[in-house]
Amino acid sequence: MDIETNARELRALLGADAVISTPTELLVYECDAYTLEKFLPNIVVLPRTTEQVVATVKYCAENKLTIIPRGAGTSLSGTVLAVDGGVMIGLARMNKILHVDVRNRRALVEAGCVNAWITNAAKPHGLYYAPDPSSQPACTIGGNVATNAGGPHTLKYGVTTNHILGFEMVLPDGSLVWLGATPDGGEDVDGYDLRGAVIGCEGMFGIVTRILVRLTRAPQAYKTLLCVFETIDEASQAVSDIIAAGIVPGALEMMDQPITQAVEAAYKVGLPLDAGAVLIIELDGLAAGLERQTQRVIDLCQQNHSREIRIAKDDTERLALWKCRKQAFGAIGRLSPNFITQDGTVPRSKLPELMRFIRATSEKYGLRIPNVFHAGDGNIHPLVLYDERDPDQIHRAIAAGNEILQRCLDLGGSVTGEHGIGVEKIDFMEKQHAPADLAAMQKLRRVFDPEHRCNPHKIFPGSKRCPGLIIKKQAAA
Repeated sequence: MDIETNARELRALLGADAVISTPTELLVYECDAYTLEKFLPNIVVLPRTTEQVVATVKYCAENKLTIIPRGAGTSLSGTVLAVDGGVMIGLARMNKILHVDVRNRRALVEAGCVNAWITNAAKPHGLYYAPDPSSQPACTIGGNVATNAGGPHTLKYGVTTNHILGFEMVLPDGSLVWLGATPDGGEDVDGYDLRGAVIGCEGMFGIVTRILVRLTRAPQAYKTLLCVFETIDEASQAVSDIIAAGIVPGALEMMDQPITQAVEAAYKVGLPLDAGAVLIIELDGLAAGLERQTQRVIDLCQQNHSREIRIAKDDTERLALWKCRKQAFGAIGRLSPNFITQDGTVPRSKLPELMRFIRATSEKYGLRIPNVFHAGDGNIHPLVLYDERDPDQIHRAIAAGNEILQRCLDLGGSVTGEHGIGVEKIDFMEKQHAPADLAAMQKLRRVFDPEHRCNPHKIFPGSKRCPGLIIKKQAAA
């Protein structure tokens, strides 16, 4: 790759301010929120229009250059790492809300549009965009599509794929396609659901540029509870009992004692520092009947020895509770300079057993592992704390994370619920999927990207290993 020539030709194609190629400026793009592994792209392109994305991709196709799509960089598994350099196409400048269709409850947005902006635009019309990752104030819809992102309220309303009607995508050869429902059409589409096949592909099929999202009518009323427990086992059993009773909250989140203490130190909202675990439970819907449902949830929590239950009195208190949950990862900076966020899933009934295993793993490796996660759907997020200045801590952190993910598989779960595979979990794909299944996935990928130039070295076993992945294997041995 002749970086100087490529950068000069891309500047002539797109404009001088659309191309970054100096090493110091490229440092911003060396990793995503999975900071354990870092690689510099050779060039970063920042297009403003779909036409500029098409021009860039066609140039890369003609010159056999690797392309790496990138949104806000909030992904947590190395999804946007430029493992062998290449041209990174950042979509941050393509961030417009193009149209809010109130009558049909949908909106057309560019891929770089921040998730929370859609709800802000729809709120005056009594609508909102339901998927709400913890990085909602920063993450972009294009990135959400790439990883099929979730969030606290997807327990009741579904993950990204349930709220994406269609999208425009630039294929790796530079051709432009629209998959799914169109902005001017109905929601039903003939033929195969290629829209669904692309969502969650982690940018390996092409670059999504415009997206038609479904908007949801805002609930008439909310009841948001903070339930305090002495132990994680009691809180976990309360989660299972609530779902078993036929109650599906809008959200059902758990924080253990270490994360609660960090959050309280950061935001001073009165969280109990001595509690083994707290649940944030949000019920929503029609005002009629919500009181009865709330009382049933309170009864189930008390049956599981909840020592205190607080109900948010107004929207201010409700939003304060959600601030604690959604900014919990930020509070971890008070505890450790670095952390790895895992993303396994298990059946809800297995949560107590898995939490005990995580505690034992923490003791085994001498590392703190706080937990904050989507308890309602068994999607755990243990945070393995370490200091990257200490190579031994890096090895122990990787080994601890690997053991936790393996335990998720042993308990009938998965190694990812919403963060994706990226480079972080490539080795687990062979443990979770049969060879025939992996071969079928690869065949589908080749339909979209026959030359494997679009976000290579991700997801699949046999991808080129980078140094960090080699370290993982050694640490697990």
